[in-house]
Amino acid sequence: MASGQYDFDLIIIGGGSGGIATARRAAEYGQKVAVVEAQRLGGTCVNVGCVPKKVMWYAASLAHGLEEARDYGFDLSVHGHDWTALKHARDAYVERLNGIYARNLEKSGVTHLQGFGRFLDAHTVDVDGQPYTAERFLIATGGYPVRPDIPGGDLGITSDGFFELEERPRRIAVVGSGYIAVELAGMLRGLGSQVSLIVRRDGVLRDFDDSLRQALSREMASDGIELVTGFVPAQAEQGQDGYRLSAEDGRLLEGFDELLWAIGRDPATPDLGLEAAGVEQNTWGFIPVDEWQASNVPHIFAVGDVTGRAALTPVAIAAGRRLADRLYGGMSERKLDYDGIPTVVFSHPPIGTVGLTEAEARREYGDEKVRCYEGSFVAMYYALGERKPRGLCKLVCVGEEERIVGCHAIGMGVDEMMQGFAVAVRMGASKADFDDTVAIHPTTAEEMVTLR
Repeated sequence: MASGQYDFDLIIIGGGSGGIATARRAAEYGQKVAVVEAQRLGGTCVNVGCVPKKVMWYAASLAHGLEEARDYGFDLSVHGHDWTALKHARDAYVERLNGIYARNLEKSGVTHLQGFGRFLDAHTVDVDGQPYTAERFLIATGGYPVRPDIPGGDLGITSDGFFELEERPRRIAVVGSGYIAVELAGMLRGLGSQVSLIVRRDGVLRDFDDSLRQALSREMASDGIELVTGFVPAQAEQGQDGYRLSAEDGRLLEGFDELLWAIGRDPATPDLGLEAAGVEQNTWGFIPVDEWQASNVPHIFAVGDVTGRAALTPVAIAAGRRLADRLYGGMSERKLDYDGIPTVVFSHPPIGTVGLTEAEARREYGDEKVRCYEGSFVAMYYALGERKPRGLCKLVCVGEEERIVGCHAIGMGVDEMMQGFAVAVRMGASKADFDDTVAIHPTTAEEMVTLR
């Protein structure tokens, strides 16, 4: 427990998934812990990220399913979709989760300090005018969506604003090429919006394997999403006929009743008073940390998006729990290995991936040591219909033993199946191990163990 010198053993600034997970784990070890949060508990993931996004993805998937039901003999009559009813049900679910987070903190004996935290010095944080001291601090404030620095960049909405929409846009421009842009574009299209996805370069998901990028671009086009490439926004305007976007090359897109910026996220470090605590930031405002999640100030740590490393909710949770295990649970070598982290893009169809892309493997190991196995397929679900979306599985292998360093897939069900394959990749499985595994038929997953 905290000594008389400090109010708390650990103060965590940020009540998102990473901060709360760390707080509860540290409290399990008998530490006196406080979580500082100015907004709703749960952070981006619970309030304007993973959770409400997945609700919308399910809704869009159901819309596709209703169209495909006739292939299985159902005679359905669908009388539209009530976006507003969905929004209110989704928001009520999120509000229940906020309450669960608060009760869990209370059950764990963690103090919830409602307000904005700002460092006064390396051992003191001010929360809305009240100072609190701690032996250690964890910064887990996450990030926020950014807008472009162009005329009219303040027009339209960001991903946060997407979850505030009371009505479905009829025609929307989504600007961005990352997973957030791709996911929101797919959800909007699935629920009936006309969607133009506008990217600065040659396509979407630039950090993903090229095979996945090409397959997703093809399926998005098949779904009716207009992909506008090489479009660098120079100006946004709003008139009686809707939003207009001008590009640096002179192209003009217009007639949108909504404009959504999904061009990236910045770390939520402004106004934290990091300079008063002596905590260094990089050029982009992120807090660099070592392998133990420590900043340049040894007793001040950071996890999650604010560090600029693997901006995924489970990563923040895993890093935070391991930190608490090391600091308070006697596990002196406990830390997160950032290699081989699996991830899913909830596009339509979804993408699952773990490990290196083909290009990354060739750069790291050399062309002569890399061999890839790839196959495309149409899931049996689509066998009776005219629509035939093609999935794809790909293994990236290295060396004579063909150790699998990358596992990538797009198609129905890959969002669920990738977790198991991630375990295999992390354990060092080879292509022969996959070949020797009896396939489960008929499934999408069997494609991964039957590649030749």
